[in-house]
Amino acid sequence: MKLNSIKNYFPSIILSAVILFVWQGIIQFGLINKYILPAPSAVFLAFVQNLYVIIIHTIQTLKEAMIGLFISVIFGVLVAIILDRASLVRKTIYPILVTSQTIPLIALAPLLLIWFGFGDLPKIIIVVLFCFFPIAVSTSSGFAKTDQNLIKLLKSMNATDIQIFSKVKFPGALPQFFAGLKIAATYSITGAIFGEYVGAYQGLGIYLQQMAHAYAIDVVFAVIFVSAILSIALFCLVLFLEKFFTPWYQE
Repeated sequence: MKLNSIKNYFPSIILSAVILFVWQGIIQFGLINKYILPAPSAVFLAFVQNLYVIIIHTIQTLKEAMIGLFISVIFGVLVAIILDRASLVRKTIYPILVTSQTIPLIALAPLLLIWFGFGDLPKIIIVVLFCFFPIAVSTSSGFAKTDQNLIKLLKSMNATDIQIFSKVKFPGALPQFFAGLKIAATYSITGAIFGEYVGAYQGLGIYLQQMAHAYAIDVVFAVIFVSAILSIALFCLVLFLEKFFTPWYQE
């Protein structure tokens, strides 16, 4: 089973290798100026040469992303439960949640920095704003799709609301919850970097800005590569947790 799963990624691996090979060739033959688009080998060399600094900034960004994601999970699930339990609250809050996603975070980020300074808090808030919505909406959708026949069966056995929730609704909503969490996990790194890019003392976002201003394009690409790896790593972590907590569910 695991071997088949690995084989599924072969086309993507081959395509990535081809893209890197063509990219390297284009720069090698001088078709594009290396100062505009550095070769993959130059990006890797920049990564190795700046590894210590990149690690320091990566730890900061990862800390903000993980804290923000954790808070998003707590509030997202709580809001989903509230929306499921009270139809009036759902009719009131759900449209507001959807409308809130139309607000550009690029407009809120400077305000958060003015209100809360250049520390971790505004970045964590931005991560929460990025991640909260997909978790809340997906989990709420999972609760709404619960098999009503199972609920009626438990009610006929005089089951309490807590028992119905713990035995039927929550397990049934887990696949939807993890679907939202996968999206949120990838957003968390983007949100943290976005917050740092607007203003910070440390992190991949501010380091990316510094290198861009210094025209160190190879380092910029190295940082972009690191941020992509972090997003993929968090996605894989959520995927592992999904398989662990929902062994009965096959997508």
